[in-house]
Amino acid sequence: MDERKLLDRITINPQIFGGKPIVRGRRLAVEHVLGMLAAGDSPETILEGYPWLEREDIQACLVYARRIIGHERVEPLVLDDTGT
Repeated sequence: MDERKLLDRITINPQIFGGKPIVRGRRLAVEHVLGMLAAGDSPETILEGYPWLEREDIQACLVYARRIIGHERVEPLVLDDTGT
């Protein structure tokens, strides 16, 4: 499945979680899925906990996160000779 189709699985609804990105209009935030993966949960464990969830939904969360992070830039803090 290409990235565009995967990203179509991520929706934003101001009425759910204050407009945070969610999976297919359901009350499951992308942030929560990423948190479970970061905590070491396997995709299989996540799928068992959310029977309606599909493997492509988890992949969509990862693609969404990569797209967001891909636009971040960190600017180094440059101090002058006086340390300010």
